[in-house]
Amino acid sequence: MFNYTMRRLLLAIPTLLFIALVIFLLLELSPGDPMADMPLTIPPEIREQMRLALGLGEPWYTRFFKWLYLFSVVEPSHVLASITGLENLAIDGQRIISFQTRSPVGDIIAQRLPQTLWVVGLSYLFGILVSLPIGIYSAYRQYSWFDQAGTFVSMVGFSLPTFFTGPLLILIFSIWLGWFPIIYDTTLVVDSWYDFALQMRQMAMPVFVLTLYNAAQITRFMRASMLDNLTQDCVRTARAKGLTERVVVLVHVLRNSMIPVITVIALGIPQIFTGAIITEQIFRVNGLGQLLITAIYATDIPMVLTLSVVFAILIVVFNLIADLLYAVFDPRIRYD
Repeated sequence: MFNYTMRRLLLAIPTLLFIALVIFLLLELSPGDPMADMPLTIPPEIREQMRLALGLGEPWYTRFFKWLYLFSVVEPSHVLASITGLENLAIDGQRIISFQTRSPVGDIIAQRLPQTLWVVGLSYLFGILVSLPIGIYSAYRQYSWFDQAGTFVSMVGFSLPTFFTGPLLILIFSIWLGWFPIIYDTTLVVDSWYDFALQMRQMAMPVFVLTLYNAAQITRFMRASMLDNLTQDCVRTARAKGLTERVVVLVHVLRNSMIPVITVIALGIPQIFTGAIITEQIFRVNGLGQLLITAIYATDIPMVLTLSVVFAILIVVFNLIADLLYAVFDPRIRYD
């Protein structure tokens, strides 16, 4: 498995380089000017100097390779220095600067990441914890009232988009009932139980919206995979050998059923870091999803490029993790 993992990681390097180049070229060809938000009273010569200060006067390939060096060498050193507390690990010099805020992109992402992890991360965790037992029991008790109710709720959660359920919850629980705040307060500092209660109140609606959507998707996959494996010959053989129903379901059926579900869960984990763009916009959560949208509107090429490549890296990494987990759940799979 070690050799397989190393081969996949080595193959991921040219793949990610190609993805970064394609994204950079698309941003270069897209309409928009980073200087468009500047006041019109700025003289043309000053505007041109500002463009040169942002590096926009250099050829595209020069800017791409500069960004690639900063992204792969300089920014990781600052991340490592902030994690370990050893400031001497950070490489001095130029960093990836956002056109919009004139601040390092890595620092902005680090500021926004906790908000995204709190809201999107908790909703994904709750979605997994809710969907797996519902999908397992619904398949085992097929066509029962529990299965019918679970199928109905999952269909509703999967069919209704978050831009509908979000405003609906705001209308009911914020405007009509007044239970939860409409706007997510990202400046809230949790240093007491009262502030913790306020944080839970403002997280309740966005977390519920995303949990409903994630749980509905995973429940459908879990139920379908369980139904497919419940009719296998190995299951009938296990029952004929006198194994208890608990062992048959939780060992023989569940272990094989988790293989396709692992793919769905693993490939959904990068969405935790990318942020829920629509939900964050609705509830004004100052996370990475909203950061990406504002960067696109402002033609902030360094921010959009960095976030997009980070998302691509996460997808490649968790895709590899899903492949490695196959061997854990299915002993027939061997990579070496």
